[in-house]
Amino acid sequence: MTLGELIAQLGGKLLQGSPETVLAGVESSGAATGQHLVFAEDAVSAAKAMAGAAGAVVLKAGSLENNVSNPAMAVVEADQPRLWFARAAKLLKPAPHEPLIDQPHHMGSHVKLGKGVVIGAGAVIGSNAELGAGTRIEAGVVVGEGVVIGENCRIYPRAVLYPGTTLGSRVVVHAGAVLGADGFGYVRDAKTGAYTQFPQQGTLLIEDDVEIGANSTIDRGALKQTRIRRGTKIDNLIHVGHNCDIGEDVILVALTGISGSSTVGNGAVIAGQVGIGDHVHIAPGVILGGQAGVFSGSRVTNEGLKPGTILYGTPARPLRQVLREQAVLARLAKRPGPKRTGTRD
Repeated sequence: MTLGELIAQLGGKLLQGSPETVLAGVESSGAATGQHLVFAEDAVSAAKAMAGAAGAVVLKAGSLENNVSNPAMAVVEADQPRLWFARAAKLLKPAPHEPLIDQPHHMGSHVKLGKGVVIGAGAVIGSNAELGAGTRIEAGVVVGEGVVIGENCRIYPRAVLYPGTTLGSRVVVHAGAVLGADGFGYVRDAKTGAYTQFPQQGTLLIEDDVEIGANSTIDRGALKQTRIRRGTKIDNLIHVGHNCDIGEDVILVALTGISGSSTVGNGAVIAGQVGIGDHVHIAPGVILGGQAGVFSGSRVTNEGLKPGTILYGTPARPLRQVLREQAVLARLAKRPGPKRTGTRD
């Protein structure tokens, strides 16, 4: 792919070099060769990039100093060079296009396959499932009966999609993820103490451009729908309970658990090992720091806080408040205890 073709799709301004520069991929500045693209976000990284052997660099306006020059390297200026670089990487590494793999796999009746679908060895495709054009199902994947998968999705080995699951387009599901399993809902007999499962017959909808990390689990709704909205990115080892609604462009980092019937607003960031109780509402744009905790039924918002404020601790609250509380406790711990009087028997 030429640099000119990338600029036509991604924007940016060519400062030097030829638009006919052919690029085969992206690389770090130290390892790049003449067919690689690198990026720089400041003067220091720009100098490092220009000292390398890459064919092209994308950088931010003003980061290329007058005394930094490499006439052999094409230079593109972009407002967000890291983002430009990431998008270019996808264009320079297209998904593999192979015919339907003629290896042992099981396919039920009335399955609909779009153009260019790839199915790996040992995969199981249930009856009445639909796989959109360009979708790739890797080895050992189980796609349940009636599951709908959109176009250009990639389902990595050993992932399991239960019946009632629907995926939009360009969804990535990494190895070992389980989508649409029963939620953890039981009714207790007050007399005997025995538990009976509450009906778990709802659905799961994963919208376009969602990525789900390895060994993550997202439960179906109990009587309604669990929903992961467009563009959300889910790390490895995440659990989302039944009836949850996760907004657009949300980030969920590893080892986070979200209990049933909770909602997370658009653009929220939930860091690692965060625990969220049931029936919680996380407002749009909220940032929960690592190991924060939110009690069941709580509502967490940014009201009265500066933009970008990170909430820590249990219950989650601004870092400045947490630090003040810890300082008070530390001072109390250093105080001498009360003097003892009298003698023991």
